[in-house]
Amino acid sequence: MQSATALLSGNLPAEPNSFIGRERDLAELARLLGEVRALTLSGPGGIGKTRLAVRLARDVIAGADADEAGLGDAGLGDAGLEEAWLVELADWHGSVAQAVAVTMGIREEQGIPLAQTLAEALRSRRMLLILDTCEHQVGDCATLVQLLLARCPWLRIIATSREPLRVRGETVWRVPPLDLPPDGARGAELAAHEAVRLFAARAAGARPGFRLTSENTASVARLCRTLDGIPLGIELSAARVRALSVEQIADRLRDRFQLLNSGDRTAPLRQQTLRATVDWSYELLDEAEQTLLRRLAVFSGWNLDMAEQVCSDSAIPADAVLGLLISLIDKSLVVLDGEAAGDARYRLLDTIREYAAERLAAAGEQDALSLRHRDCVLALVEETAGGMFNRGEPPWPVRREVFRRGIAEYGNFRLALETCLAHEHADEGLRLCIGLRNMWVPHGDAREAATWLDRFLVLPSGEPGGVGEVSPQVRGRALAVRAEIAFDLQDYDTLLRCAQESLELSRSSGDDFPVPTALRVISQAAARAGRPGDAVAYIEEAIAAAETAGNDWEAGLTQAAKAAIAVRQGKLKSAQRAYEAALDVLSDNNRWGVAQVEYGMGTLARARGDAEVAVRHYQDAMAIFREIDAWPEIARCQAGIGWIAVTSGDYGLAAGSLAEALRLNQAGGQRLGVARGLEAFAALAAASQQPERAVRLAGAACQLREALGHGTGIGPRIEEVLDYARAGLGASAAAALFAEGREMTAEDAVGFALGSDPSPPGAAGSGASAEAEPAWTDPARLGPAGPRQEAGGAHRVPNPLTPREHEIVLLIAQGLSNREIADELVISPATAARHVANILAKLGFTSRTQVASWATRHEPPA
Repeated sequence: MQSATALLSGNLPAEPNSFIGRERDLAELARLLGEVRALTLSGPGGIGKTRLAVRLARDVIAGADADEAGLGDAGLGDAGLEEAWLVELADWHGSVAQAVAVTMGIREEQGIPLAQTLAEALRSRRMLLILDTCEHQVGDCATLVQLLLARCPWLRIIATSREPLRVRGETVWRVPPLDLPPDGARGAELAAHEAVRLFAARAAGARPGFRLTSENTASVARLCRTLDGIPLGIELSAARVRALSVEQIADRLRDRFQLLNSGDRTAPLRQQTLRATVDWSYELLDEAEQTLLRRLAVFSGWNLDMAEQVCSDSAIPADAVLGLLISLIDKSLVVLDGEAAGDARYRLLDTIREYAAERLAAAGEQDALSLRHRDCVLALVEETAGGMFNRGEPPWPVRREVFRRGIAEYGNFRLALETCLAHEHADEGLRLCIGLRNMWVPHGDAREAATWLDRFLVLPSGEPGGVGEVSPQVRGRALAVRAEIAFDLQDYDTLLRCAQESLELSRSSGDDFPVPTALRVISQAAARAGRPGDAVAYIEEAIAAAETAGNDWEAGLTQAAKAAIAVRQGKLKSAQRAYEAALDVLSDNNRWGVAQVEYGMGTLARARGDAEVAVRHYQDAMAIFREIDAWPEIARCQAGIGWIAVTSGDYGLAAGSLAEALRLNQAGGQRLGVARGLEAFAALAAASQQPERAVRLAGAACQLREALGHGTGIGPRIEEVLDYARAGLGASAAAALFAEGREMTAEDAVGFALGSDPSPPGAAGSGASAEAEPAWTDPARLGPAGPRQEAGGAHRVPNPLTPREHEIVLLIAQGLSNREIADELVISPATAARHVANILAKLGFTSRTQVASWATRHEPPA
């Protein structure tokens, strides 16, 4: 998951060590990126594709920044790239679109294909996207790249792959080996070449004090030529200077390649060279090092505890793992990969991991180690879930770090789930899903959660006591989680089916723990369906069930749900008491729940008209959401603060809060949130006496809502803005501006909303007199005020209707129905209905009565 800041900036990793050479390659690639939009870096494993792509991205973004500051030339023409993202596909088993979305923090929209959401989210971003290790899913990569290039004009894509994507417009650049000295080179000339420079730098890292001398430079050059200038081979060899001289390394490798030349020669030469180098490095390891290296292939990444749990046995004692791990790091076979929750993280480079996995399979250990890895991850997940949502210890900072560590383990979570699925271990798979609920829900991965739960719920339950048996307790809890996920996805049929089945299983098996969850989501679904009586009955039952089960977390959530239902009913005092009860239960529990309650209390205070208290609650909630990088909730809090600021006349606060909410929703691909943000900016513009700006933004918001399937898109907020604009500009002028707004793309509308600060009331050139200022007394009711200016005044604009549409307007004014209009004009009823819908949209109206009134004041177009 990405932070609110990273969501808008990128995720390029820090470089693990100095980048050596490739100056000419980088210059050529930067030039190419100024001319093409899809660039594939192709070549065999170990040639340095990923490292080159990341360095290129850093240079390009830095160059764009320098160019903008007038300090240099980015070489990208008008691209003006502002951010770069790396999406790693080596361990990914889902769709490429999902990998991009998860990496960038873009959430799926209800009922819309994820690839389409991605395209909309990236459409206006000046961005460089790196798809790394595409060869595993080259077809899916090609499909997504083609879509994104067609829909996102400012996007540049770099793919790293052992084969081209073969998409239209792709430029394939085969990554060459590092520059090698020619055979006749001598002395200082040898040291100037890239391959020799890389060996010298890495050797100095392995053995401080190492340097090129007149005695060893020729041997280094010979070694680099033997390795064909392949960076990974050079780094593996350089790591051996701790124990061997350069001459010894060169001699041993030469012997190795002579053996290679007598064997299978069907593989490409450089592939043979790298394989031989990795083979040689592996065979120089002692038996314990070899065993650990191949066993580490089961991880996506790991810390020391995980390596000790999974990889140790009689052959490798747990207390020997650290020393062996250090030895593998020294030999450049394991990479130190930062920290998470205070623990050092490690990983294998893709090429080394592939090799280690082959060795693991050849040793007959793959199944056993995969299951040990699964069991380790399952224990971690269940231990974490058991301590994260109870009252008392551990304190919140510890829980927060555990949550962040969970984000670092996402790759291992998915590998463990895949192992369960491959072995049809439904019980373990469902237990993983139950534990991961506490990661999936705050992380916003509802669709992924639903997919995994559904896969395991349909597996056979197995014989009692046998492999794959699912206990009623596990199935009942999993179904409650699935019902909760269905609520997030607005899939109410699935919610009711799973919740009812969960209640039956849990009650029959004597497991009270999931009962309040199932009852709560049934209550929340009833509230959304407009059945307050059922909602209240179920939530009261859920509250009692939480107390019976001793479920601290649900005790707070059920009270918060009761409060939200009371707000819907207008019972604000009851809502306040329920929120206070929820806060009391959750205050020493997981602060994610506290933040949700604080947000609810802000909404309640806003409903009471207590702006100061509402802002305080929103800010308190937002502070917690920022700690765990929950950007959708940050956007909701900022939107709430923004609406309150519009109401109270604090237009500077309103603009700042609404801008962050709008940017976050756009970056996260949430177009409904963008539409709501445009509505809020329309209200802000109206409050600031900018009626032209207000009505254009209202038109853009309306069009976006319609595109998402939300009826005509004209809700009460837009209607209030339109009434105000008609009062200030005249209906015809307002309708024409509204139509202009509807023609904007979503990204243009966001740019327009963010492009200028609202003027204070009464500012010159605001487009309306001070007397026309609307009386914004409630953020949900934007009431118009002020005299109407007729279209013949300063705001006269062309009639927005065609002659045919105006003809239909006159018939509407006479009270004719669509069928009667069709008969009168000799057209089909469907055509008449389309004309009427277009007229309502162009004029910004919601009823035929408004159209009839408008018709009495306007002449038909010439």
